[in-house]
Amino acid sequence: MKDTDIATAREIMQEFARLTGLSPAGPPPRRYLWTDAFAVCNYLELFRLTKDEAFRDLALRLVDQVHHTLGRHRDDDPRRGWISGLDEREGERHPTAGGLRIGKRLPERRRGEPASERLEWDQDGQYYHYLTKWMHALNRASRAMGDPLYNRWALELAKTAHAKFTYNSPRGGGKKMYWKMSIDLTYPLVPFMGHHDPLDGLVTYCELHLAAKELGQPPQPWFRPEIEDMAGICRGMSLATDDPLGTGGLLFDASRIAQILVRGGAGFMADLGLDGHSLLLSVLGSVVDSALLGLEAFAESGSPRLPSDYRLAFRELGLSIGLSGVGGLPHMIHENPALFGGDSSLQVQVEALQSYVPIGEAIERFWLDSGNQAAGSWTEHREINMVMLATSLAPEGFLGI
Repeated sequence: MKDTDIATAREIMQEFARLTGLSPAGPPPRRYLWTDAFAVCNYLELFRLTKDEAFRDLALRLVDQVHHTLGRHRDDDPRRGWISGLDEREGERHPTAGGLRIGKRLPERRRGEPASERLEWDQDGQYYHYLTKWMHALNRASRAMGDPLYNRWALELAKTAHAKFTYNSPRGGGKKMYWKMSIDLTYPLVPFMGHHDPLDGLVTYCELHLAAKELGQPPQPWFRPEIEDMAGICRGMSLATDDPLGTGGLLFDASRIAQILVRGGAGFMADLGLDGHSLLLSVLGSVVDSALLGLEAFAESGSPRLPSDYRLAFRELGLSIGLSGVGGLPHMIHENPALFGGDSSLQVQVEALQSYVPIGEAIERFWLDSGNQAAGSWTEHREINMVMLATSLAPEGFLGI
């Protein structure tokens, strides 16, 4: 990592704090769960790299602000207080117990109100894949601070999200998932399943369980059926996508799986009565294969050669971030052959990922250009683009487990 990259990430994240009412605090703060999850990881990484305690304080202040903004009802909602329904005292102790709002600009669609595909993108509610990103951010805070509290909040969020977003299919075939739920998690807003939501859930649950053990927390026996549910939904699913953000997510999950396997060892999740090693190893090959298909599709699509007005920075930067995490995979597999099953085909596939790393570097250079940042495609999504560019420049805070 170059000093110039760290300096640029630092400037971006300081500007993000000013723009969104984080520091100096401004009423009302503009909080958006996806962006803020990446931002927490960025501040923690800048603290690690620079030893500047101001970044640690920004990370923890952002966690608190998200919980007190997105864990509570909107100002334009007649309902008040914590969306969990807990009283003020218990809500402070369990701020994630009711999930967290997305932070969209429009109120959610009410039960029975006709759906509008155009409006739904701007209407509030809860997204499962945003919740898993926040679980990950909380877990990173626990690791950085050595404080299990944030991990406990992440586990409480996982329990709530799983209970409300999964359901038994009335046509058989086991568990399914909703993509978007109401703010109070009582009805689905988009009843279809997110392409990678089950995979993201499975990997995140395993990450949380490993961290809880390493932080000295007691086993979570209730977590076994949740992990089994996600593994069952993932089984046989096609994961390939031509969306660069989705492919970046696959690369992120592949990196996390490898890290969990190495840190958790062969007996991972034995305290839950599960063979976590076999479970994750069976998923890893499919994730890597699908990521390769997505990378090939992106490279051949012509998108990297389009002008900035025809490109979406945050989707491309998601791919750049994912590619930042593939460099350590061959080494982890080579150094731990027993954990990775001695599968030479996996090693070959993982090494094939390395040839796509220059794509991530080219994406970074493109969006660092001030002329490209002047395009409407950048300014219309300025905050999410800023934060994900900073993550791409200093990715380890986000990519770690």
